Amino acid sequence: MPRRPLRRSQLVKHHPLTFSPFSRSIAQVGFISMGNHQKNGSLIHKSNVPSSSAGKESVDNNVESESDEIEPSDDEEFDGVIQADFEFFDPKPDDFHGVKTLLQTYLDVKEWDLSGFADLILGQPTVGTVVKVADDEDNGIFSVVSALNLYRYKDHKCIVEIKEFLRRVCQEKNMRDDLKSLLGEEARNVGLLVSQRVSNLPPQLLPPLYDALFDEVSWATEDEPTEELRKSFCFKFYLVITKFYELKSTSQKRRQNSKTSGDEETIYVKPEDEIFHKLSLWSVSFPLQTQPVPPHELRNYRLMGLVMVVEAEKIPTVRQELKSLISES
Repeated sequence: MPRRPLRRSQLVKHHPLTFSPFSRSIAQVGFISMGNHQKNGSLIHKSNVPSSSAGKESVDNNVESESDEIEPSDDEEFDGVIQADFEFFDPKPDDFHGVKTLLQTYLDVKEWDLSGFADLILGQPTVGTVVKVADDEDNGIFSVVSALNLYRYKDHKCIVEIKEFLRRVCQEKNMRDDLKSLLGEEARNVGLLVSQRVSNLPPQLLPPLYDALFDEVSWATEDEPTEELRKSFCFKFYLVITKFYELKSTSQKRRQNSKTSGDEETIYVKPEDEIFHKLSLWSVSFPLQTQPVPPHELRNYRLMGLVMVVEAEKIPTVRQELKSLISES
C-alpha cells in the first residue's frame, strides 16, 4: 500500500452529530458543555489530512477565531465559535497521563491495571493514534485509538483482567462458547479495538481517525520487522468494549404519548458504535455497576455496557458508512 502524502481540505460548519430529533437534543448536551468551558462559540474547522512518508496519517483542524464570549442556555441551540487545531500523533510515553485519563471509564470495575493498559497502547506507536490540539502547552489528549492483539499481550496483567471482565459480563449461554473461543484458540486473530475520547470531539475527525488506524493495521502486516509481529496484525476479528444509553423500560416507551415523546430505546454514545453494532457477528449488553449522574435529557435512560465482535472483512463497510454518516449530519 503506498505511503505517499495525501492532502485534502474542506471547510465545514460543525454541528452536533444526530440521528433523530431526540438524539439531536442529547448530542446538544455535550456541545453546550463544551461552549461553557471554552470562551468562544460555533466551530468552523478546515481539515487537512496529510499522510506522511512513514505511513502515519495526521489531521489538522484549523479554526478561525472570534473574541465574543457566548454563554448558551440549555434550551437554545449552540452556535458560537470554538477554536482548535487538532492534530494526529503517534502515541509516545509522554502521553501517559492524558491517555490514562481517557481510559479511566473503559471498564466498569473499580480497580484494574489501568496504568499497564495505557503503557501497552503507548508502547505500540506503529498502530495507534492520539489526537491533540496544536501548540497546546498542556499537551492534552483528546482522543486515543489503537488495536491490540489479544494473544501477543496475553500475559500482561491488564489483558488478563480485561478477559476476566469479559467472562463476567458475557453470561448469555449461547455467547459463552463464542467468547471462550475468541479469548482462547482464536486470540491470535483478535484485535482489541480501543477508542476513547472526550465527548465533544468534532465528529468530522472520526473518519480520518479510523482510516488512519485501519491503514496502519494493514501496513503493519507488511512493515513490521519480524514475521511474528507482522502476523500479530493479521486480524480476523475486532473486539469492541463500549457503552450506550438504554431506555429504562421498553414498556415505558409504549405507555408514553407518541405525540409528546420522541424517546428512542437506544442512544449510542459514539456514532460509530451504531455501525459496529449493526455489522457485528455477535454482541452482548450488560448493566453497569457504576451509573454516572445523567443529564436531564437522559433521565429516562440508564447507561449500559456493550461488547461487540466485528469481522475484519466488514471494516471497509464500517469505514464507508462512517464517512456517509458524518457527511450527512
